[in-house]
Amino acid sequence: MALHLWLTFSFAYLLTSLTPGPNVLLTVRNALRHGPAGMGVTLFGNLLAQLLVISAVAWGVGAMLLALPTAFLALKVIGAGYLIYLGARQLFARKASAVAATQAPEHLAQSKWRIGSEAFLVSASNPKTLIFFCAFLPQFLDHGRPIAEQFTVMYLTSAAIVCGVHSFYSFSAMRFSKHVKASRLVAALKRATGALFIGLGVRLLSARAV
Repeated sequence: MALHLWLTFSFAYLLTSLTPGPNVLLTVRNALRHGPAGMGVTLFGNLLAQLLVISAVAWGVGAMLLALPTAFLALKVIGAGYLIYLGARQLFARKASAVAATQAPEHLAQSKWRIGSEAFLVSASNPKTLIFFCAFLPQFLDHGRPIAEQFTVMYLTSAAIVCGVHSFYSFSAMRFSKHVKASRLVAALKRATGALFIGLGVRLLSARAV
């Protein structure tokens, strides 16, 4: 990948990543609940889904899905439904007890799979991610160079940017939580992310492939 294309891609992707979305909200929530370990597991699930989506774009599967209205509609409904489900669960779940809050590390050890799979599903089931990468990535391809290598470079670059941006938001939230009662902040964030997930899910239903 040519250096000027890589620099342009990196800067453009950084700008698009600075706006908080479902993945950032999920990472921050898990960071506050489980600390850096929870943030790491969430990032792993998110990046695994991103690898899947970028691979699909590289192989042309993403463009094929977007060209099939039924497939796109199914993906959109699944993604929106999952976001609304997560939001409703956040809003209407019973409040965690103080004992559970003091046992966060043990709880994390028992729920790493759930945290990672939740992050994977939030990212992989969102058709807006597929739309974005289908429209965004080809703009930076140099057709005189190996395509697979360029997609690999773009994935690794985007993964590094995602880790940096999500870590910044998460550590900022954790630092802020030191000045506010942790349980109160987590509860407020839980309600806020629940409402935002529901709103994003409803908004996603109106998304179009073009």
